[in-house]
Amino acid sequence: MRKFIMILSITILVSIIAYFTFIYNATYSEGVRSGQLIKFSNKGVIFKTWEGEISQGISGAQIFAFSVLDKDKQVITDLQQFEGKYVKVKYVERYKTFAWWGDTKYFIIDVKEEDSPYRFK
Repeated sequence: MRKFIMILSITILVSIIAYFTFIYNATYSEGVRSGQLIKFSNKGVIFKTWEGEISQGISGAQIFAFSVLDKDKQVITDLQQFEGKYVKVKYVERYKTFAWWGDTKYFIIDVKEEDSPYRFK
């Protein structure tokens, strides 16, 4: 009985470690999106996370919500500077997220300011 409980405990522990390792490292997709950066804020009660939104249409009907990890200081600085401007962001989509990472599964890893295609000359 003791041997069975020990094997079961080790199996459960290894399964939990494997699950969290997968969630931490695996990405579902990677891509680029562009639009007007309409919101970027640091929010939360227990866990403060960086969250933002990009409007991908003239009427704002299509909104891309995203998160930024705390370790990406340059991305956070750039997004604060580009608020209200047209930007192109590179992101990774994860299978799941942790509460201390952010509200969405989309995490911005790079941002660049772009010329808006809607700007009239």
